[in-house]
Amino acid sequence: MIDPDTQAAGWAAEDEAQDDDAEDMPLSLRLSIADTLTLGNATCGFMAVYFTTTGILIPHLTGSTETGMARNSAATAVILMLAAAIFDLFDGIVARKLRSSPMGAELDNLSDLISFGLAPAYFVLVYGMVTPGAQQKVSAVAAIVVLLAVVLRLARFSCVTLKDGMFQGMPSPFGALTVVSVVLLELPFIPTLLAIIGVAWLMVSRVEYPKPRGILAVAMLSWIVGAMGMLAAWAFDAPGGQLLLQTGCALQIVMAATIPLFATARRVNTFRDNRRENREARAAQHP
Repeated sequence: MIDPDTQAAGWAAEDEAQDDDAEDMPLSLRLSIADTLTLGNATCGFMAVYFTTTGILIPHLTGSTETGMARNSAATAVILMLAAAIFDLFDGIVARKLRSSPMGAELDNLSDLISFGLAPAYFVLVYGMVTPGAQQKVSAVAAIVVLLAVVLRLARFSCVTLKDGMFQGMPSPFGALTVVSVVLLELPFIPTLLAIIGVAWLMVSRVEYPKPRGILAVAMLSWIVGAMGMLAAWAFDAPGGQLLLQTGCALQIVMAATIPLFATARRVNTFRDNRRENREARAAQHP
């Protein structure tokens, strides 16, 4: 027979050992609040792929003619990417305000690869399979270009130290949403393809983009929430929903095209100011 007192003592010893193990757990294995938000980002990206598959690709392959289901699934997939962008925005804010585990940077890159690399690339791939007049093989190449652009951008972000407050190249969340906007705008195939490749190039370019902090973060969050509302109106076939969607997609593409112009103009003005200051300094030294 087992002595209850001995057994209870054994359980207590095991509980104490587990507590000691938890206290001795390396910091690198503990998840912070920011890390939990980052995992929410990854989950949204995976679910975007799921809805793109089950609601768009599979009905197309099985010969379903119900367009409402495809529209709802497309809207849900894009809303999930937008939700992933919100998680990505807030995990950085929380990490700065509280703390992030040593795994934070790696988790962020891996989650961004899923939500802003795999999910939009897969969206482009499925677009090439289900859209009349699209070329499946060419769309597959465009999808690979998007995926590799995000991979290269995230790898460079981990290796290159930039000045505070700026990104080099279009941020992957912004790039992913622009790629999806190009697809949803339903332009002819060739312009769509060229626009997608252009966005991929901007992600790996040296064009500087401001980090979403302060007022810019609030503006970005407001834009994402507004885009979710436009997608919901389109998904439920609300009056004017199609126009709202096209307007939102067009604005996203316009922002993607104009921000590099402002960044280039700012760099040119900075270069001119530095040259003028140097000339004035040389003139002061040699009267």
